[in-house]
Amino acid sequence: MPKKPAPSPYPPRLQRLRDALRAAGVGHLLVTNPLDVGYLTGFLGGESYLLVPDSGRPTVISDFRYEEELQPVKPLADLHIRTTGMLPATAEVVRSAGARRCGIQAEHLNLADFRTLADSLAGAVEFVPTTGLVGKLRVIKDEHEVALIRKATRIQEAALDAVIPTLRRGKAVGKSELEIAARLEAEMKARGSSQPGFQSIIAAKANGSLPHYRPGPTKAAKDRPLLVDWGATYHGYQSDMTRTFTLGKWPKKIAEIYKIVLDAQQMAAAALAPGKSTHEIDAIARNHITRHGYGKEFGHGLGHGLGLSKEPPYLNPLVPPIPLEIGHVCTVEPGIYLPGVGGVRIEDIYVIRPRGAENFCTMPKDIDWATL
Repeated sequence: MPKKPAPSPYPPRLQRLRDALRAAGVGHLLVTNPLDVGYLTGFLGGESYLLVPDSGRPTVISDFRYEEELQPVKPLADLHIRTTGMLPATAEVVRSAGARRCGIQAEHLNLADFRTLADSLAGAVEFVPTTGLVGKLRVIKDEHEVALIRKATRIQEAALDAVIPTLRRGKAVGKSELEIAARLEAEMKARGSSQPGFQSIIAAKANGSLPHYRPGPTKAAKDRPLLVDWGATYHGYQSDMTRTFTLGKWPKKIAEIYKIVLDAQQMAAAALAPGKSTHEIDAIARNHITRHGYGKEFGHGLGHGLGLSKEPPYLNPLVPPIPLEIGHVCTVEPGIYLPGVGGVRIEDIYVIRPRGAENFCTMPKDIDWATL
C-alpha cells in the first residue's frame, strides 16, 4: 500500500499565528520578513509579503517573476500579483481585506516604508508595531523542520567527507583557504544544498584565532592547524558544524587546547535537556575552559538556535537566559583563540528531546580523526 503523504505543516503554523494575533489584539499581520513568509507558506523566493488575518485566508503579495512558483501556495493563500510598486499594492490588499488594526513586523519593516503605508491608509487602518509574533513560533521546531535540518547536516557531512581526501598526506599544503572553501561549497551544492548556510570559514594556520574569519589567500601549511566552519541549506533550513584539523603533527599549544575544547563541548552537550537554562549550559563549557586558564580566550556565546536562520535560543551570557524547551534546535560550539598561534572550535547541532538532546551530527571529533 502506498505511503500516505505527510500532512502539510503550514496550516497549523498559520493557525498558531492567528491565535497569537487575537491575543495581541490585532486583526491582521503584515509579514514582510521573507523567512517568515517561507515558514508560514513554504515559499522561499523572497520579495513577497504575506497579509494574515486572524480568521480566513491569508494573501501573498508578489509579482510576475514568482507567479508560477507560487502556484503550490494557492490551496493555502490567495495570490495578489501586483502591477504596481510593492507599497501601493500592499496598501490595496490591506484596504481590500477590510483591515482596521494591522500589525507590522517592527523588527523588519523599515521606518520609511512604514510611514509610506501609514500615510497612504491614514484614517482607514491603524498600523501597530509588533515584534516576534512569527519569530516565537519559529523557535520551536516541528518534525518537518527537524527532518530538513537533519538532511542539511547529512549534506554538509558528506561534502566534507569528499573534501578530506584532498587534504590528507600533505595534499592541502599550498592550497589557499579560498580554494578549499570553493571545493567544499561545490560538494555541498552537488549533494542538494541550494547555497552555503553562511559564508564558509576556512582558517589556515594562525587565522583560526579569528572566530568569524573570512577565507582569503592564506595557504594551508604542513604541521599547522586548519579550522573549518561550514553549513548547508536544504529547502531553506540550515546546518552548521565546525571541525579543527592539523595537517600533520599537532603544534603543542593547539593539541593542548583541542582536548580542553573537546571536553567542554561534550560536557555541555551532555547537559542539554528541557528546563535547563541557556546560561547554565553555557557556564558548563565556559567554566571548564576557565579552569584550564583560557577563559579570556573564549569570548563568544556557546551556541545559537538554528532553522531558517541563526535564531533563538542563544546559549550566551550576554543574552537574557531562557529555559530550553522540547523542539529547540541549537549549536554547541566552544572555542579557544590564541592570536599568532591559531584557534580550536568544535561544533555540533542538537534538538532538545523530552529526555535530553539528539545530535544531528555523526562526524567524529577525536584528535586522531582530526589529524590529516
